[in-house]
Amino acid sequence: MVCVIQEVRLGNGTAVTYFILLGLTNRTDLKGLLFGSFLLIYTMTLMGNLGMMALIHADPHLHTPMYFFLSTLSFIDICYSSVVTPRLLHGHRAISFRACIAQMYFFFFFGSTEFFLLATMAYDRYLAICHPLRYPVLMNGRACARLALASWVSGFLTPFLPTAFISQLPFCGTNRINHFFCDTGPLLRLSTGDTHVADILVFLVSVVVVLSSFLLTLTSYTLIVSAICRIPSATGRHKAFATCASHLTVVIIFYGTVIFMYIRPGSGRASNMDKVVSVFYAIIIPLLNPVIYTLRNRDKVDVPTGPSNLHLLH
Repeated sequence: MVCVIQEVRLGNGTAVTYFILLGLTNRTDLKGLLFGSFLLIYTMTLMGNLGMMALIHADPHLHTPMYFFLSTLSFIDICYSSVVTPRLLHGHRAISFRACIAQMYFFFFFGSTEFFLLATMAYDRYLAICHPLRYPVLMNGRACARLALASWVSGFLTPFLPTAFISQLPFCGTNRINHFFCDTGPLLRLSTGDTHVADILVFLVSVVVVLSSFLLTLTSYTLIVSAICRIPSATGRHKAFATCASHLTVVIIFYGTVIFMYIRPGSGRASNMDKVVSVFYAIIIPLLNPVIYTLRNRDKVDVPTGPSNLHLLH
């Protein structure tokens, strides 16, 4: 494809270019297969998450904190996947500088929001299992709304500084991004300026977001496991663990892939393996979330469980 470059002069004299996303592969024989696969995945992602949101809204038995957060997670997954997949399906590899920066911002906005929401859901499971008698008071409608809003606000603010900093870097050389979307690592390598501070900033923000939410999640599940182990009945332990097994599965998958991409040494190199992992957490995980929760949450009623009210298990 012929490279199209348009220069626009801003106040700081930085040249704004149209970048070319190189995509996943240059093999023409795989393009049809990849297009069909991603179209199917994206369609199922929309249908699965919208269907879960509709079901939770329609069924009064599901109007509980756990399913409120799950409905919010489904909405985030729709937004998260829609930032990347439609452009990937469109096949138009040219993207303006402003559109590239916007895609990068919204990708990390929704990704960070999901991290904070997963930590919030872990806290919800901790209260349900470890403080079952106080759970309806501690996790009432107002508390749920505030926690969800805090996740959204935190996610909105998190990528603002790195994005603003990257947007001011000069891009006057090659315009070919070795990725299928505007990720920070591949984009920073195209800058003709000093990116040392930007690299450190992106890394620190990633560490703060991932580790803060991970530590809260880990603390919640440590207390949950401790409480479950005190349940004398094996059936009681199994049912108590089943209330958070789906969430724990999602946490392990999401955290594992993102840590591999952004926090490991030498992250952001956009090798073929990195791009495959990016496909997994950017496109496939939003599809897996409703599937995992649908398979694991067989009971329609969110029953608080814990050592002090084992008789509620049925």
